[in-house]
Amino acid sequence: MKVNLLDGHSLKQMILSGAYELERNKEMVNKLNVFPVPDGDTGTNMSATMMSAVTEILKIKDDTVKSVVDAASMGTLMGARGNSGVILSQLIRGFAKHLKDKKEVNTKEFALALKEGVSTAYKAVMKPTEGTILTVSRESADKAIEVAKHTSDFEEFLNKLCIAAEESLNKTPNILPVLKQAGVVDAGGMGLLVIYKGMLKYIKTGVLEELDKSIKPQAEESVNVQGYINTEDIKFAYCTEFFIKTKGANPDDFKGVIEKYGDSMVVVGTEELIKVHIHTNNPGIVLEEALKLGELMKIKIDNMKEQHRHIVEDDDAKINEDKKVEETMPEKDYGLITVAMGDGITNIFKDLGVDFVIEGGQTMNPSTQDILAAINKINAKTIFVMPNNSNIILAAEQARDLSDKNVYVIPTKSIPQGITAVISLDYDAAPEENYENLCEVIKNVKTGQVTFAVRDTVFNDVEVKEGNKIAIANGKLIEASENLEEVTLSLIDKLVDDDSELITLFYGNNISEEEANTIKEKIESKYNDKDISVYYGGQPLYYYIISVE
Repeated sequence: MKVNLLDGHSLKQMILSGAYELERNKEMVNKLNVFPVPDGDTGTNMSATMMSAVTEILKIKDDTVKSVVDAASMGTLMGARGNSGVILSQLIRGFAKHLKDKKEVNTKEFALALKEGVSTAYKAVMKPTEGTILTVSRESADKAIEVAKHTSDFEEFLNKLCIAAEESLNKTPNILPVLKQAGVVDAGGMGLLVIYKGMLKYIKTGVLEELDKSIKPQAEESVNVQGYINTEDIKFAYCTEFFIKTKGANPDDFKGVIEKYGDSMVVVGTEELIKVHIHTNNPGIVLEEALKLGELMKIKIDNMKEQHRHIVEDDDAKINEDKKVEETMPEKDYGLITVAMGDGITNIFKDLGVDFVIEGGQTMNPSTQDILAAINKINAKTIFVMPNNSNIILAAEQARDLSDKNVYVIPTKSIPQGITAVISLDYDAAPEENYENLCEVIKNVKTGQVTFAVRDTVFNDVEVKEGNKIAIANGKLIEASENLEEVTLSLIDKLVDDDSELITLFYGNNISEEEANTIKEKIESKYNDKDISVYYGGQPLYYYIISVE
């Protein structure tokens, strides 16, 4: 069908089609992982980010351009997972910012919105790397602006956008040598291309190809906060939720304005869109204050006393119980959050005094919302977040920016760095002093990982066969072998130098205690002047995580 203008409904269907296409093809994107390791997650992260937008979009009742792009922006902002997901959320944030005041969208406005998304994404990344999704988004947006000058037909426009994105994607190995070595194109750029292709598919057919029911996302149910309590104990009766469409407003400032009117308050968002949740006896006053900042959307006011007589939702009850626990605990000087995968490593962090361990890491990256929720559960003057994975740092920083608490993100890229950071925290020092010190001490930690290869490749002049045990030292693949013990001991040899004093091994859920102790004995026989420790980590996929300090 020929489409020259997009209304809100058509734009909504296009975005849904793009998200569904990525969900169907996420494993293909995952396989473009540079390392031949079993935890490629770019496709999964980008799809989860888009599906968070889908959840928000499916909630809206009025298919206007404004409501659609606002929902997409908020959904991807809070649901962003991994670096690729955070960058994607910023692309959509800029896209939404340009279109939010349009009633209909032509190809020129769509192209300018893509360009605004690129500008927003580049600003959000401290050190943009070319040869990635950033390059593909920028070059394809530039082409889109040229194409829009000559055609108003969205099918022709999107087709040429896809061609430009694919041409840019195919050049990424020439920009990033690591991609050429691995024989792949950039996974994030591929994810973006898949989204564009999904949009084109809808414009061509006029039909939204739904996902299989087994994976189709469900819209979140209405929130019934303060479950599991007597109605007489409900101090503030009206659960009030809404969005404010604004320009340049500060969510923290608005939170200060309305906090006297209730409790259970959450105020998050951006300078363009603020999401508000509060329990109050005066919803009208809260809404009047909000109107001073801009237009109100998706207003929902529930009488919790009445709701309580009919239904109590377990998840929201848990949220409130967490809040009650926080309120009864005295405020600490420092609170600690880490990300970890494996019950052994989780217990180690908890034994070291970490307040909240978010499940995730190499095989599963938590979202911005996950990290923000953890921050909100801790009653402390200052909170330190240790992501323990380079692919989680951007999401942690995004959660920090959305929080009204004093939060520092320590850029830990591994479990060993995270443990060192926790141990090195000086509870008597000032937050800024601790931040600078922790950022410095983690640089002295060498990290090794042993896992298995999922495909044949030649990387860093190392020939790798599918099924080989492979050694990774400080983010670089350095060795492959059929023998697990051999590759592990060789990795340790490469990590240890004359200045090394401590060698620590965390063994995974596929290694027995006996196997780990055998490795320990062999290390001790060679490095009898070093302090050597072995702990059960319980991490999946990685036989050993090794720390050398």
